[in-house]
Amino acid sequence: MNDVGVEVALKIDYAGFSLDVDLKLSGRGVTVLFGQSGSGKTTLLRCIAGLERADGRVIVRGEAWQDGRYFVAPHKRPLGYVFQEAGLFAHLSVRGNLMYGVKRLKQAVNDAQIERSIELLGIGHLMNRRPARLSGGERQRVAIAQALAMNPRILLMDEPLAALDEARKREILPYLQRLHDELDIPVLYITHASQEMASLADHVVVLEQGRVVSSGPVNAVLSRLDLALNMGEDAGVIINASIAERDELFHLARADFAGGSLWARDMGKPCGTSVRLWVSARDVSIALKPPADSSILNVLPASVAGVTEGDHPAIRLVKLEVGESVLLSRISARSMQSLGLDINKTVWIQVKSAALVE
Repeated sequence: MNDVGVEVALKIDYAGFSLDVDLKLSGRGVTVLFGQSGSGKTTLLRCIAGLERADGRVIVRGEAWQDGRYFVAPHKRPLGYVFQEAGLFAHLSVRGNLMYGVKRLKQAVNDAQIERSIELLGIGHLMNRRPARLSGGERQRVAIAQALAMNPRILLMDEPLAALDEARKREILPYLQRLHDELDIPVLYITHASQEMASLADHVVVLEQGRVVSSGPVNAVLSRLDLALNMGEDAGVIINASIAERDELFHLARADFAGGSLWARDMGKPCGTSVRLWVSARDVSIALKPPADSSILNVLPASVAGVTEGDHPAIRLVKLEVGESVLLSRISARSMQSLGLDINKTVWIQVKSAALVE
């Protein structure tokens, strides 16, 4: 990775669990930490923050927070940490909560930094409210703004949407996308939700039993069959595309990508806009001939690039090359046998649903 901003080499041992990671991460953009419960994601974040002591080193943008010789205390590390639940003081207004953390800092934080945080999270109209008068999504936006107001060198986010219902998640995701686009600091983000990963991730680190099993650009990591197994029914891929056509009558948009095009719900983005498409493996079916008289709009030629057993003996995961792009299909073992799928076999795929996520 050329733009290395975070170097982490940490080891820690507990009864029944150990963490042993060695990572170099980008100095900008969102790195999603992904893995099943107990894989070490939160432990890694807490070690970077200094909340748990681990052997090794943590270097953020050239500044060593710990190595073999010394350890910078958590309150002296210039970072922002956002938890699942927004830890706001009930007796303080939103502005009071924002200023509380800033006043505890030894280094000066200018008003422009605070106002920028307020603007990014869209909370200007909430400044005089107490936390009890905020929705769950509003409270999390305040918590994120509070972390950013302290001018951190890195932002750590531990499943910040996990405690919210679907409506509140949809409310806050656009603000997180703004952070993804506009922040000039690294963000480490833990999530189990494929929608959040598809919307936000530039890079993905997959952890398993305290070890890194894969690290790289989000497209490359998600398209690996061995890692897709860990996602089960949430397996899917991200495709970089561009809006080429909008069908106002049926509220659809055609997104072109390297290999073809897909129709998705029109989200109001103008033609020429770069977007991401999330295509779930369970929404991709395979045929030997172009299907006729189907309700599915998205039909593309493809080539079988790989097959592996799924998360159940009845399931197979198929990796498909569509031009320069890759999709995954989750089908039954019986279907695979009846279709006679082999590597390099030319097939036709139907994509039932593709979601514009950016």
